[in-house]
Parts: sequence; C-alpha cells; structure tokens
Amino acid sequence: MHAVGSNKNSGRKIALITGGSRGLGKSAALHLARQGVDVIVTYQSQQQDAQAVVAQIEAIGGRAVALAFDVAQIASFPRFVQDLRQVLVTHWQREHLDFLVNNAGIGIHMAFAETTEAQFDQLMQIHFKGVFFLTQALLPLIADGGRILNVSTGLSRFTLSGFSAYAAMKGAIEVLSRYLAKELGARGIGVNVIAPGAIETDFGHAAVRDNPQMNQFVASQTALGRAGLPDDIGAAVASLLAGDMAWVNGQRIEASGGMFL
Repeated sequence: MHAVGSNKNSGRKIALITGGSRGLGKSAALHLARQGVDVIVTYQSQQQDAQAVVAQIEAIGGRAVALAFDVAQIASFPRFVQDLRQVLVTHWQREHLDFLVNNAGIGIHMAFAETTEAQFDQLMQIHFKGVFFLTQALLPLIADGGRILNVSTGLSRFTLSGFSAYAAMKGAIEVLSRYLAKELGARGIGVNVIAPGAIETDFGHAAVRDNPQMNQFVASQTALGRAGLPDDIGAAVASLLAGDMAWVNGQRIEASGGMFL
C-alpha cells in the first residue's frame, strides 16, 4: 500500500472512490470535497495524478488520502481492506467510511463478432466481478446509514456498435445494485446507479474529447446539445451522496444530457 494525504482528525463524512485519480472519479472527489466530504481515492498506476487530487482537496480545506489498488486483483482485497482500515484509524480516528463509489473501469471498443474471451474476462473482472466482491469485502467498513453508488453507462439503455461486452457488464451492475439496495436496506444503506452518457475524458482513448467528429455526433444526439463534461457527473455524484437524495434508493439515474431520447 502507498498512501498520501493529511493525518488530521475529522468528524466529517468519508467517501471511498475507486479510480479517483482522473476523469469522473477525480471530478466526483472534488465535488464531494466542496460539500464537506473527506475522500479516499484509489489509483492503479497514476500515483502522481492521485497525489494531485489529494493536494487539490487539501487546498480547499478538505482531507484526502490516495491508495494504490487494482480492482481486477480480487486476491488482494483482504489486504486492501486491512490497509483501508488502518488508514481510517490513522487519518480520521474512525473505523467506518460513509460512501462507496465503484467507479474504476476501462473501456474496450470491439465488435461483438470480434470480441475475444480475454477481453470479455478483463471487462468482467473489472466491471462486474471486482465490484461485486469489493463491495462485499467492504461491507464491515461501510457505516450503517451509508450509501453506495455504482457507475454504469448510458450504453446500458441505448446501443452503439462495439460496446456489447462493456455494456453487458454494466447491465449486470445495474441488476446487482437493486439487489444490494434490497439486502442492505436493513442497515439503512442506500444503493443507486449513476449512468453517464458520453463524457469528454480520456476514457476510451479520449474519443469524445479529442475526436471532433465524435464530439459533434454526440452533441447532435443529445437534447442539451453538447457532450458531457466530467463536472456534470461529479456534481451529480455529490448530489446523490451528500445532497438531499437519501430517499432515492435502488434507482438508475442517467446523467447524459438526454442522449438518444
């Protein structure tokens, strides 16, 4: 484990965001911090980016820690939980966190007929199996009355060629989320899904952000007339977790600006 961040005590809410060093995870971390939530972000390899997120949160008066973690390595989960427990005690003098955002992921664009078993397994390991068993492993660390937010995709509602395996994994997450909401309700834990549309990030080789034709196509198919920005999703995450949305539970909330309506 490598951790960076403040060691000051805090009575504020604490969120764990997987894949929080860049893109949507970074935006969610910053928006939550602006609403008074302290944040633990995980990163797979981009330690410098994760440290920059921690520094930004601390610059606005929040507290944050970055932890190295690979959601695809399920055998490492017990060690990660142990490390996370130690971070909570050391940095916050707490035993529990309040919010879990299962955000880490990759994108593979491949026609159904050409998708390999290795690609399928990689997507399943990261987007479904990893989320399933990480959430299970973290249940003792999530406070009663806490909230879980799983990140899906607009592609689970509308279809674009080349995303059959990726979207299918996200569809599985949406079903799982309803079951989690049902089974964790006795602890007062709410579980929802946020489904972003096409967003200008480096996800999927940054096609929406850096390819003008793709960006124009997305804008033309979106009711609000543009592609999404990371802050569009970060603000929605913060609203669902730290806003007045506690009675929303077991729901899929699409944040796409109205794509393919």
